[in-house]
Amino acid sequence: MLRWVPELLVVLLVALALVDVQYDVADRWFGVGADPRADPAAVLPPEGLDLAEPSAAPAVAHPLGAGGEVDPAAVAAAVLPYVRDKSLGRHTLVWVADLDSGEVVYRHGQGNVTPASTLKLLTSAAALEVLGPMATFSTTVQRQGNQVFLVGGGDPFLASRPPADHDTYPHRADLTTLARDAAVALRAAGVTQVRLAYDDSLFTGPAVNPHWPRTYIPEEVVPPITALWADEGHADHYGFVRDPSGQAARDFRQALTRAGVRVVGPLAHRVAPAAATTIAHVESAPVGEIVQHTLAVSDNQAAEVLARHVGLAVLQEGSFAAGAEAVRRTLGELGVPLEGVRTYDGSGLSRQNRLTPQALLATLELAASDEHPDLREVLTGLPVAGFTGSLEWRFADAPMQAKGLVRAKTGTLTGVHGLAGVVTDRTGAELGFVAIADRVPLPRTLDARKTIDDLAAALGACTCARPVG
Repeated sequence: MLRWVPELLVVLLVALALVDVQYDVADRWFGVGADPRADPAAVLPPEGLDLAEPSAAPAVAHPLGAGGEVDPAAVAAAVLPYVRDKSLGRHTLVWVADLDSGEVVYRHGQGNVTPASTLKLLTSAAALEVLGPMATFSTTVQRQGNQVFLVGGGDPFLASRPPADHDTYPHRADLTTLARDAAVALRAAGVTQVRLAYDDSLFTGPAVNPHWPRTYIPEEVVPPITALWADEGHADHYGFVRDPSGQAARDFRQALTRAGVRVVGPLAHRVAPAAATTIAHVESAPVGEIVQHTLAVSDNQAAEVLARHVGLAVLQEGSFAAGAEAVRRTLGELGVPLEGVRTYDGSGLSRQNRLTPQALLATLELAASDEHPDLREVLTGLPVAGFTGSLEWRFADAPMQAKGLVRAKTGTLTGVHGLAGVVTDRTGAELGFVAIADRVPLPRTLDARKTIDDLAAALGACTCARPVG
């Protein structure tokens, strides 16, 4: 008798499955199964019950964006307690504009200011305008006979090896993959032994900006800027290598050897001949993604590389001077006011840079306008207060209305503290703002930074637009 138990269990399971099919599928496919009168949606009210037609509930608040014009008095009331804070020192510029109309609704201070990293807004906008958000930069391997050239294309995020996390954003091209592809091409051509040279001639002029303090390189604030590096010139232990191009070539040589190609002789540093042919290449992330990352984490190296590419595109010269001039020229053609603007790099590391609040606000307004969709990454790349990038851990004790509503580029040098960005107030009004203090006493550093954070938070907590009607 027991031997029939397994067969009975199988029959029982099939029967249960058929019951499930009846209720789940049969009614929809064949019009059989569950009684539609048991469906709550089909149950009619009892006879004689007269139900009123539903009506829309009255509004309890204006929807976001329903506010009218931004009220300058409300903006002033929100920011004035912070503008007067003595921690900001003797020179502070605070300007606020209505992004919809472009009207400046609050001004404190005139003239220009040391921008620090808020300059990256201008560099990023110019790169998106002249290169386009989908442009990429190629790192190539070129060959002439048994001579192989590693040619830098100015990829700011080129890595020495594939990232351990495949979800890394933005995408990183890497020298290990490039070496493997080159090895395949060399073997296909019957080449198993090569000499290696590297070419970083895409960028010209000094690799260290003469307008930077001389301490930046020895103190490892920033590496020399070249068209060929790996891992942004970072050293394995800490800081930066002194010769990013040469280190990238050494990394590539090791990768090529691991891929089965014998490299003989010393590394040479020279320009690849025009007759050399490309046998392998890797592509950078698109410019739009590079811009987003640059703004989010205030990446000085990437900003300098982007500025040099703007110089190449506009002036056919990839130097610091050409990059700064090309960024200004590009933004001037877009209508950004440049009176009082002086720039010498793309990152804002130079203390000789000068920007006006008008230039910063105009750049933000361009990025927010429907007429310039290619500049949108200037806004989407901004750190979000309390959540991302260089603002992830700030605004900890600011009003809750600020978190997620303030998006701003930080600007920090010794004695310089600022934010420039956009904020949505409680009425849904979109405001652009610039708040930079560039003569902050060193002992007041943390106080000044918190004051500027609180000022931006006050805009997010403000009911700054007059109600409609």
